[in-house]
Amino acid sequence: MDSLIKLNNVDFSYGEDKNFILNNLNLEIERGSFTVVLGRNGSGKSTLAKLMNGLCKPSNDDGVVIVDGIDTKNEKTEIEIRRRVGMVFQNPDNQLVATIVEEDVAFGPENLGLTPQETRKRVDDALKAVGMYRYRKSTPHHLSGGQKQRVAIAGIIAMRPECLILDEPTAMLDPEGRDDVLDIITKFNREDGMTIVLITHFMEEAQFADRVILMSDGEIIKDGKPEEIFSDIKTLEDIGLDVPQTTGLLYKLKEKGIDITTDAISVEETAAKISAALHLEEN
Repeated sequence: MDSLIKLNNVDFSYGEDKNFILNNLNLEIERGSFTVVLGRNGSGKSTLAKLMNGLCKPSNDDGVVIVDGIDTKNEKTEIEIRRRVGMVFQNPDNQLVATIVEEDVAFGPENLGLTPQETRKRVDDALKAVGMYRYRKSTPHHLSGGQKQRVAIAGIIAMRPECLILDEPTAMLDPEGRDDVLDIITKFNREDGMTIVLITHFMEEAQFADRVILMSDGEIIKDGKPEEIFSDIKTLEDIGLDVPQTTGLLYKLKEKGIDITTDAISVEETAAKISAALHLEEN
């Protein structure tokens, strides 16, 4: 396995607080993968995201976070970490820094010391990739929430990171905005091979992932493929997470005696399973 990010024996607490938010965390993120991290508020998933791009450092001496071979504790390599791992936050207003869209997207590349010509190319390419090129001369605060989040993503993409970490990027968006953002990040992963780590509380968003990690009280309690995770309804309920509606429907049918498996998340997969099960019942 070619790991881009490795966390070994990581504890973390804010300031002098000895109540650790993360406890002895061990995790590897494979290059080119799409990982979704799920957990209730306070489970430690946002702190995990910040550790993976160097915004936070392990609190314990023997805790280590390695990004593409670089130890995040080394302050001299922070720019190199940012080159490799970009981060998009929940509220795009906290990430937009300029009064014109294209200037905002140019902020990152300019701070990497790129030439004006290379910066221009990256800004145009990033805005086209997220479908916001025609808004390049617009004022960000005139945009919708979904459009702002696209611009925030473009600003990170323009720096061409190997990994994109998104911390609840769709939490403040309407369903259409959520779908747009998910389409964009799925495309980056599938077509460009970009490593994606998506922190979310929307269970349905996990259907696009290769891997789902469940967190509770600062620990990873389950790690596997989406179908495997969501078929374990008891674990999800024990840590206070809702089961995806599709999985819940299949589970109810199984309880009613229908011969059907519960390892589907998407509407299409669920419909196919129900259709096949009902066909068998008729025969």
